[in-house]
Amino acid sequence: MEYSIHTNELKTRIKELHAGDTVYLSGTVYTSRDAAHKRIRALMQEGKSLPYAMDGAVIYYAGPTPAPEYLAIGSCGPTTSGRMDVFAPDMLDAGLTAMIGKGPRSKAVCDAIVRNGSIYFCAIGGAGALAAKCIKKCDVIAFEDLGCESVKRLEIENFPLTVAIDAHGGTLFK
Repeated sequence: MEYSIHTNELKTRIKELHAGDTVYLSGTVYTSRDAAHKRIRALMQEGKSLPYAMDGAVIYYAGPTPAPEYLAIGSCGPTTSGRMDVFAPDMLDAGLTAMIGKGPRSKAVCDAIVRNGSIYFCAIGGAGALAAKCIKKCDVIAFEDLGCESVKRLEIENFPLTVAIDAHGGTLFK
């Protein structure tokens, strides 16, 4: 099946989605990778404010390149999601709705996805320049010192994704 979904409605529509479905996602997503995840977990453990509200959030595991003059962002392809597996269950338990990346996830992450009614999307690896065309706005919102790994708020439009692990436990990786 194919769906066009806005991030504002994703949380209420997750149960409709199944592994293998195509979703054209629009709305707000946040970039975050290893170094940012480590800092976010520390903030969570200390009870401090996070760069964005975790409840309902969508994270894109990406470290985009600088933007050319004619785009909002440079190449912005997914990074290997497994590197964030140590952080993902806590973030899902805190309300994270969806993750976008590439590659399989650990059993702990799969269990947390099902437990929380969340979802994991895969984006096309190696197509970062093409993905950038779906990103309409990019703002650094936290950890600017991390450069390409800083946390960015992206506004995306019809970003093509595949449901890789659904809220029912379905997966493309078995």
